[in-house]
Amino acid sequence: MTTPKVPKDVYEAELFRLQSELVTLQEWVRATGARVAVVFEGRDAAGKGGTIKRISEYLSPRVARIAALPAPTERERTEWYFQRYAAHLPAGGEIVLFDRSWYNRAGVEKVMGFCTAEDHARFLHQAPVFERMLIDDGVLLRKYWFSVSDKEQLRRFRSRLADPVRRWKLSPMDLESIARWEDYSRAKDEMFAHTDTPDSPWYVVESDIKRNARLNMIAHLLSTIPYREVKHPKVKLPKRPPADDYERPPREMFTQVPDHAARLAGDPEADA
Repeated sequence: MTTPKVPKDVYEAELFRLQSELVTLQEWVRATGARVAVVFEGRDAAGKGGTIKRISEYLSPRVARIAALPAPTERERTEWYFQRYAAHLPAGGEIVLFDRSWYNRAGVEKVMGFCTAEDHARFLHQAPVFERMLIDDGVLLRKYWFSVSDKEQLRRFRSRLADPVRRWKLSPMDLESIARWEDYSRAKDEMFAHTDTPDSPWYVVESDIKRNARLNMIAHLLSTIPYREVKHPKVKLPKRPPADDYERPPREMFTQVPDHAARLAGDPEADA
């Protein structure tokens, strides 16, 4: 049975409600010093980035930040594998959204041969231990796998190819993933077998319908954290004091940004 797409007006209303709850969560995190780490994984074009954007849209970048690490440097390649990811974990009062994470080793690195078989086996052994340590230390860790079908992934790739503002998202790795669909499937199955634990389970988000996936993921995240509304003192805007002897310099003294908007609005004086 195919799940129907949520109507746009219903989606927008519910998304805003959930985003308002995310702000409440943020204030609870800030007030209590909680540490929240959310891992977003899945195939290319599975909808991770769009969901992260909706989560962070109204949140303070001082509290909620996105960790999207580039390829490791030569020095980082000689470190303990988890070391560079640990540096991005949340401190007290922070939320970190990992747009891909240490699970690169179980996915792209495994499939593309960027790590050895020994590196991969060591990762599968150490990842549950690493996550257990985070949880024992009080980090609220949540892991989401965005599941997209091969047909829908290909449709999204074609859409990116035809869109000048999203074409940059179609990388050589994306193209390679088309030919290696089954390899990625086997790697994901092996990863789940080792890292889908009672302490740190994977939550699978069916993401062929983006609207539904976003609502489902955000609602679930909120349901797993025991946050509450934090009371803030009422803010009263002060009265502006009367003008003294200050006189604003004329605008002509400063270099103004050209009024591009006025030209679009058809103002005949805009180009004067």
